[in-house]
Amino acid sequence: MRVVLWDTRKFDVSKDFAGGYGVGQYPGGRRARSQLVRFMYKRDHRPTALNFAYLAAIFRDLGHSVEYVEDYIPPDADLYVFNPSLLTLPYERQAIRRAVAHCDSAGRGAKALVVGLVAHALPEAFDGLGATVLEGEPEQLRWRLDEALAAPAGRFKLGQVADLDALPFPDWSLFKPHRFRVSYDFSQFPTGFVQSSRGCTLKCDYCPYIIQQNAVRHRSPEAVVAEIRRGMAWYGFRSFKFRDPLFGLDRQRALRLADLIGHLPRKIQFSIESRIDLLKPETIGALHDVGLTSITVGVETPDVNQLRSHSRAPIADDRQRQFIEHCRKLGIRTVAGFMIGFPQDTRDSILGVLDYARRLNPTFANFNVVTPYPGTQFFRQIKDEIASFDYSEYSVYRPVLKYENLTPADVSKLLEKCFTSFYFRWRWFEAHGPLLWPWFPFAALSPKPRTAPHAPLTRDSSRRAA
Repeated sequence: MRVVLWDTRKFDVSKDFAGGYGVGQYPGGRRARSQLVRFMYKRDHRPTALNFAYLAAIFRDLGHSVEYVEDYIPPDADLYVFNPSLLTLPYERQAIRRAVAHCDSAGRGAKALVVGLVAHALPEAFDGLGATVLEGEPEQLRWRLDEALAAPAGRFKLGQVADLDALPFPDWSLFKPHRFRVSYDFSQFPTGFVQSSRGCTLKCDYCPYIIQQNAVRHRSPEAVVAEIRRGMAWYGFRSFKFRDPLFGLDRQRALRLADLIGHLPRKIQFSIESRIDLLKPETIGALHDVGLTSITVGVETPDVNQLRSHSRAPIADDRQRQFIEHCRKLGIRTVAGFMIGFPQDTRDSILGVLDYARRLNPTFANFNVVTPYPGTQFFRQIKDEIASFDYSEYSVYRPVLKYENLTPADVSKLLEKCFTSFYFRWRWFEAHGPLLWPWFPFAALSPKPRTAPHAPLTRDSSRRAA
């Protein structure tokens, strides 16, 4: 069977993020500083979604030929597979319609499948297109492909993978892996995605990671490091971004991973994502010793009442400061997420988030506009306060809610101010410049400490000196 994995990178989408809903990139504003921030984001070429790499391996293991295409529908395929993001959903619906037309004209039983989180949480978005929409984890096709192929157009429940170690290692060979680059985390490329666990046990009501399952499943550390070893040998990966939303939940597994990574044939760089209170200094130290270069954390907002109203447990201010400072001293980058644009936000509350980000001073601050993801409790609660259901606007950088005290234009201007005011200041360059650009003479540019002018020498002062 000839299988086509259809994809797009339109609108700067990165499909592996936001639990599989995908995110865009900061669009910048009118000012030169804002455009420079956009350039720093846009220079990356992020890896293809991890579930497509798994599907490539699964289809090949089952004896099928597999190809990967972007933005066109090749004729004569037996199976077209789509993994839409929210941001590209209108565009991908058109592509699915064209693929189904190819299937119908072929007259030989060709089929179109739709997989991923959008298919799971928004199956109605594909009604009437003639495709089979798979609810659940697409890697289940390893065991249920024949059932999915036999299912009529409409919805088919796949379920979840019971044993993550039973999956084959992802096959990146179709996706030009030599181009993969995530420069905010690493200085060595190309970069591969890897996953040691799936799911999250937290209850944050806006989070898409808990839509399918509010629990965590782990892979064995041995299998994870065997995959890393193969990624180094087969694809030349020099850095790895762990796609676990809650890395380190099981501390002993994290330490075992560190031990095994330390025995790889050469040192790699890797990054993780977690909660600050899950990462003890000794765990960070053990991971740093074997190549940890970057940690992504969600700070969100300094307003603890806002956090609690969304079922997110706050972390003490001094703990967050200590964490970022500890990482900085070790030479580990910190990527902190902040949220602005809640329905009740004011100009002052958003500037308060900016001020808090500047005081914490992580290596990178990513300011996101609050986005209500379908399938989350937050989406259901504020559905009447959503201004736009045009999912092509759901990039996390565009306002889509109704605001009590601001206009959407106000929120966009404040987003631009957050990015430019955070990065364009000496304290940020002084703290993080030597790590990000070690070749640049930052020490020579540091402001010299001011000294008090010498007082004129008098007879009394000369006596005191004597």
